[in-house]
Amino acid sequence: MYVPNFKQLFILLFVALFFISCGTSRKVSQKTETHKTGTKSTNKKKESIIKYAKTFKGTRYQFGGTTKKGMDCSGLVFVAFKKENISLPRVSRDMATRGKSISLSKTTKGDLLFFKTNKNKKNINHVGLVIEKKGSDILFIHSTSSRGVIISSLNEKYWKNAFVSVRRIL
Repeated sequence: MYVPNFKQLFILLFVALFFISCGTSRKVSQKTETHKTGTKSTNKKKESIIKYAKTFKGTRYQFGGTTKKGMDCSGLVFVAFKKENISLPRVSRDMATRGKSISLSKTTKGDLLFFKTNKNKKNINHVGLVIEKKGSDILFIHSTSSRGVIISSLNEKYWKNAFVSVRRIL
C-alpha cells in the first residue's frame, strides 16, 4: 500500500485549501462602520471603494493575498473598504454577517454579493463587490482562483447558481 510522505501531504493539503475558499483565517477587528445610505458622503465613499478595487483588476489570485502581488476575493473587499476606514472581517463567510441583508432587486453599487462555490460545503466562501447595475444585470469585481481579479456578471450561469445573498455595508 502506498503511503504519501509529509511533503506530499502538505502539498495536497495546500492545494485543497486553495480550492475550498478564497478567504483566510486571520483575525481582524469585527468593528463595522454603518452609514446612512443615499447621502452624498456615502455615495462618494462607494465610488472611492469601487475605484480602488478596480485598480487591482488583473492581479493574480493568491490565497490570503491583499496586495498587487496577489489577491483573494475577501482580501480585495477588505482592502477596498479599509481605504475608506471601514473595517470588515477578513474572511468572506464573516463578512456575510455584517451590514444589512437586502433583496437582490434592491442591489446597488457598493453592495456585497456572497456565494457558495464549493457544493460539498455549506459555508459562504466567496464575495464580490457590486460595481454597476444595468437593469437586471449586476456587475461585480472579485478575485477567482483561476483568473485573478476580474469583473463578472451575476447573469453568468456559474455565479447565478452559486449566489447566496447580498448585503449592504454603506
